[in-house]
Amino acid sequence: MAKIDFGGIVEEVITSEEFTLEKARQVLKNEVVAVVGYGIQGRGQSLNMRDNGVNVLVGEGPYAWDQAVADGFVPGETLFSPEEAAKRGTIIQYLLSDAGQKEMWPVMKNCLQPGNALYFSHGFSIVYKEQTGVIPPADIDVILVAPKGSGTTVRSNFLDGSGINSSYAVFQDATGKARERTLAVGIAIGSGYLFPTTFEQEVFSDLTGERGVLMGCLAGVMEAQYNVLRKNGHSPSEAFNETVEELTQSLIRLVAENGMDWMYANCSITAQRGALDWKDRFRDAVAPVFDSLYESVKSGRETQIVLEASQAPDYREKLRKELEVIHNSEMWKAGAAVRNLRPERRKK
Repeated sequence: MAKIDFGGIVEEVITSEEFTLEKARQVLKNEVVAVVGYGIQGRGQSLNMRDNGVNVLVGEGPYAWDQAVADGFVPGETLFSPEEAAKRGTIIQYLLSDAGQKEMWPVMKNCLQPGNALYFSHGFSIVYKEQTGVIPPADIDVILVAPKGSGTTVRSNFLDGSGINSSYAVFQDATGKARERTLAVGIAIGSGYLFPTTFEQEVFSDLTGERGVLMGCLAGVMEAQYNVLRKNGHSPSEAFNETVEELTQSLIRLVAENGMDWMYANCSITAQRGALDWKDRFRDAVAPVFDSLYESVKSGRETQIVLEASQAPDYREKLRKELEVIHNSEMWKAGAAVRNLRPERRKK
């Protein structure tokens, strides 16, 4: 394991140079990886493993069956119903939605054989077992690899050779091989490096991040700034460019390449001074919201909200209407117009 200094804290990570793809193939040579759920994450991981020479089966219902066929999985050979794929696999990747995992568990648990590995990419079902009912038998491995990105990114990064960062955890080691299986699958799905976590820490950080900086907070803060600019007479195009376009097309790329301090150092003095003077005020203003958010995640309230909402018969229709509100807002209509004015799009 490589020892890396993360801001003064030394952590051990597994890199693809030390746990090579060849080693992963060797570990998995007698395994059959059954991917149950060909959604966004399932598709990305399945295709990467197949391209890396792993024996992969897909278990899918009508929802994404045609997509799996289009991607080259063959009905009756490498494509089956979720139940049949799980029975044929030795490592079962349980990649249905969180609500879907709860719903299918009574069937899934009867498909597992002693010595199997049950694999997750999210700690949700295991950590909140009182709400999901997902309690694996004692004679199987229970493992996790959680890519730090959507399944779309898992696939696109693999294709461009950059890989993706992933966390990994072992919840239950019945065979004595759980950790080795975990790392092998983690490398096979395209991870550039893997860092250790627990099922609990993974789900707490993931649910907080999605509701916070990664999605919920980001969207809310953007709306707040856009609305202030519009209220003060700025045009939609100017408000959107100053709120979203410059962030996504310029500044965040500098942060990604070299960090926030480097981005600050490579902006104007006016931008530097203003950002440094206001940064702590924003941090202190939102800190209570994040404290409340983390407590809601830890207590299971967020889990209950997700399960109740996703199981409602009209959930997809309600979701469509909620997303339409965003799509039809002035801010994101302005965004569509701004994106179409990017030079690379005008050349097409």
